[in-house]
Amino acid sequence: MQNYKKQFKGKKITIMGLGLLGRGIGYTKFLAECGADLIVTDLKTKEQLATSLKALSKFKNIKYVLGEHRLEDFRGRDMIMKAAGVPLDSIYIKEAKNNGIPVEMDVSLFAKVAPEVMVIGVTGTRGKSMTTTLIYEILKANEKFLKNPSLSLRTKKPSVFLGGNLRGVATLPLLKKVKAGDILVCELDSWQLQGFGEAKLSPSIAVFTTFMPDHMNYYKNDMDKYFDDKANIFKYQNKDDTLVILPDMKKWINKENVKGKLVVTDKRVVDTWKFNVKGDHHRNNLACAVKVAEVLGIPEVKIKKIVSRFEGLEGRLQLLKTYKGIKIYNDNNATTPEATIAGIEALKSSNKNIILICGGADKGLNLDNFVKTINENCKSVVMIPGTGTERLNHSYELKVKNEVGKDLKDIVKSALSQAKKGNIILFSPAFASFGMFNNEYERNDLFMKIIKKLK
Repeated sequence: MQNYKKQFKGKKITIMGLGLLGRGIGYTKFLAECGADLIVTDLKTKEQLATSLKALSKFKNIKYVLGEHRLEDFRGRDMIMKAAGVPLDSIYIKEAKNNGIPVEMDVSLFAKVAPEVMVIGVTGTRGKSMTTTLIYEILKANEKFLKNPSLSLRTKKPSVFLGGNLRGVATLPLLKKVKAGDILVCELDSWQLQGFGEAKLSPSIAVFTTFMPDHMNYYKNDMDKYFDDKANIFKYQNKDDTLVILPDMKKWINKENVKGKLVVTDKRVVDTWKFNVKGDHHRNNLACAVKVAEVLGIPEVKIKKIVSRFEGLEGRLQLLKTYKGIKIYNDNNATTPEATIAGIEALKSSNKNIILICGGADKGLNLDNFVKTINENCKSVVMIPGTGTERLNHSYELKVKNEVGKDLKDIVKSALSQAKKGNIILFSPAFASFGMFNNEYERNDLFMKIIKKLK
């Protein structure tokens, strides 16, 4: 966008949460390049953030406050940039608001600065990443067919960009690339949608795939608070905008709550399509993506062509390797019991051929159906140590062979020793990664590395 630097040049901005995953680095670097006066504050220490600090070392307009937050850094500023996961009751965010300072987040700030770019947002407890990627792949391959129903396309050929909850990638720097009439497809979790709520913005096309318990440790077991953040994806739409949902979402969303067009889709419309990704839940994701493509005017024959080539995503029921006749699936991004249940349902057979690797840090979610599904469909279970694993072992009865491993390498070794030709090893944690790992990406990468070394 033209003149984007003027939006930030000389502005006093406090960045709350730099982190290690790269997104914070991305928008901090962008704002520094624009000439903003930055304070970066993070509870992690200088030593813990060494790699992030190195990436920003050339900038002289950044002051660091590490190992703590200070109330003074949330006064007398022009803007606060908040990272995902900042507590709902943060005294620092409250201080900023008490001082009339706007609180922004990566994707919603992009949307505010670039109002002539159409935003397509995808949220849901499950299915966000798959649906977002499918939409992007279909739209990117068919840019010449795009018809924008809510924006006047001011370019002969709009370009499609991918943003939001991507590993290590910030959305704000896309301001350097986009032009009026372009389209941004982005995955939005409940935390990122807090930014849309602050800005009183919603994407022009919104997709809400599923809603079920998750992050209850963050939301203090309050599903209404969780939904309220998620609902920002459609809350501020206008009559020309579109919300796409699946039938199960009608109990949470009805037409009276939606200002734009409410479109209910169903996996039955794509049941006969060639699609290489296993599981009914992924057919649901496909149905949502297809509906968005149809809203934007892409012919069905063109959509089917891209869908037939789609091979799925890393960490989402991904067939990683067949080793000595044993299929090994990486479902690392299944961080709730329901997500792991969906994976088991997609791969199960009548002879209980699944060795499940699961476990980790507790999110405080109900495990009744999870345990029932394991007992009915799994041959054995090898568990990752963690607070969730402890609750699973102490409060529930697993009727299949089960054990807790020492580390991931030991766990994979144990799972392989229990598997025979024709069996499946399903790495589908059902819990958060914290404790043994810094984040789910570290867990994913280690599992991939261990499996790729198998000979």
